[in-house]
Amino acid sequence: MRSKLQIFLFTALLSLAFYGCIEQREYPIEPVIAYSRFVTVDGLLGKDSLAYFTIEFTDGDGDIGLEQSDTLPPFNPGSEYYYNYFITFYQKVNGEFLAISTPYNSRIPDVNPDHLEKDLKGEISIEIDLNILSLVLTSDTIMMKGYIVDRALHHSNMIETPEFVLDLN
Repeated sequence: MRSKLQIFLFTALLSLAFYGCIEQREYPIEPVIAYSRFVTVDGLLGKDSLAYFTIEFTDGDGDIGLEQSDTLPPFNPGSEYYYNYFITFYQKVNGEFLAISTPYNSRIPDVNPDHLEKDLKGEISIEIDLNILSLVLTSDTIMMKGYIVDRALHHSNMIETPEFVLDLN
């Protein structure tokens, strides 16, 4: 009887020790984002033609992103939440950053399609066509502000990037 108790206690202590080694993550249900990086890619003429804008995120209830089939209200085309990633570009004019009138909104695909994870942590990168953006720019210096919205319509914090000088001409 004593050896069974010793084995049980040893197993319990081993389980507690192992459990203590597992990273315990607990994030708020509202997404939290942080700027990670902005990388430009040269095109055929040696000028910046594409950019990859990457953010880091955490989410405590695992509902970041939308399926292509998510088109019923409130995610229907034309509604406020059809997009779930909202970016505003700013260009530097006479030393001051002014918003570009056309927002750069997009839909983040479902990052947790099987809904197995509740606490999510990761990165999201989007590709930006700088050739199209250059059509509305009058400056080569930009910065961005952005936020995301999860399926429960929780808004993340707003992030602001540093300024970037683009080689567009």
